[in-house]
Amino acid sequence: MTRVVIAKVWEIPPGDRKIVVPFRGRAGIGVFNVNGELYALRNICPHKRGPLCTGELTGRIDAAAPPSARQAELTVEGDGEVLRCPWHQWPFEIATGRCLVDPDVRVKTYPVHVDGNDIVVNLDD
Repeated sequence: MTRVVIAKVWEIPPGDRKIVVPFRGRAGIGVFNVNGELYALRNICPHKRGPLCTGELTGRIDAAAPPSARQAELTVEGDGEVLRCPWHQWPFEIATGRCLVDPDVRVKTYPVHVDGNDIVVNLDD
């Protein structure tokens, strides 16, 4: 296992991210701070290979009725927990890498931990 220091803890506050490109000769990774928890994702969307980690941070839209209904109330749950690819808006859950429109599609995730003041990503050799 290779240990890579990505940043200091104060460099990625809650709701923020750091994108490291290139990363080990590849397209890079994004490290996200979601409500104080750190996650790392590969910076390639599995749909069409877009720069996933540069996308918009959103939440899940929940509706009590179809959005076209008059009384439809839309709410956002888990704001900042979903990453949308900037090319085609495919949504991915940051914590798991799971695609929310196709559960068979995932983006690669990497283990992240804090060691002192360092944010560290562990990689398989």
